[in-house]
Amino acid sequence: MTAPYILAKRANLLRVQAAALAWSRLGARVNTVSPGVVATAMAKAEADADSDGHMMRMLDACGAGRPGTPAETADAVAFLTDLRSSYITGADLLVDGGQTAWIRHHMPRG
Repeated sequence: MTAPYILAKRANLLRVQAAALAWSRLGARVNTVSPGVVATAMAKAEADADSDGHMMRMLDACGAGRPGTPAETADAVAFLTDLRSSYITGADLLVDGGQTAWIRHHMPRG
């Protein structure tokens, strides 16, 4: 299940980068936000169903060591819609407490 997810995320980023070029000529910006595990009812249900505890071990090991909050994700989106980020386009903003970095550099390949 991990490989299809990674492929879909990469395809989405490439789509956003292509759209950013086209839309920038019209004065618009296109970005994407990639949240990590966010403390929601859905994330709790997923953690409860995770019989081997993989999700919680990953959260403990990476960056912030905790799930994010919905407000933290909303703040990232607000930043990208603000004029202070007017030079950012075609980007993927990771709002994941370091989870992606941990996966890339510490997760066993197999």
